[in-house]
Amino acid sequence: MKPENKAALANILTYHVVSGNVKAADVVKLSYAETVQGGDVKIKVSGSEVTLNGVKVTKTDIVCKNGTIHVLDAVLAKPPVDIVETAKGAGSFTTLLAAVGAAGLTETLKGKGPFTVFAPTNEAFDKLPAGTVDNLLKPENKAQLEAVLKYHVVSGKVRSDKVVTLTTAPTLLPSKNVTIKLEGTSVFLNGDTTVTAVDVDSSNGVIHVIDKVLLPPQ
Repeated sequence: MKPENKAALANILTYHVVSGNVKAADVVKLSYAETVQGGDVKIKVSGSEVTLNGVKVTKTDIVCKNGTIHVLDAVLAKPPVDIVETAKGAGSFTTLLAAVGAAGLTETLKGKGPFTVFAPTNEAFDKLPAGTVDNLLKPENKAQLEAVLKYHVVSGKVRSDKVVTLTTAPTLLPSKNVTIKLEGTSVFLNGDTTVTAVDVDSSNGVIHVIDKVLLPPQ
């Protein structure tokens, strides 16, 4: 409640608010709800019990003139941070973050978005031919590096349940799409890049983890 912590307090409170008048009958049909803060809360229905991020809903549909209140038995967990800070916290994207910085895209990916990022791990970058990353990080190759990174970003928050319904997705690199293929429970981008983890939430989008670096088609 200290004045110097006003922004942090607002971040927590807006994580408890969803735009629109969403009644209990609608809540139970959802798997996620996007908050005013930007991050998602996970909704789980088990019999007559509903939880948000594991927090129990104890009372529903308190009607107000400008919306609806649902009562929780605890404060929701710490709301997510932006894509860049989420990637930092994961610890497995240091090469990607170095590339984002060298390309001048850090502030873009910390912006409002929302964005969907197909994020190669450090091990994915290690699979590139020797010297490729060092060469891309040179100042004179900034434009090429920027193109490669933009090819990993899709505008909007596209969760995994939506990704699997698509065959292509337009990236931030103009006129360059990634192809999407579902085989059983596995999802592949551009034929041979595997999505290894999905729906890593952030305040301005979502991260899906991939095992190879995507290279834009020539």
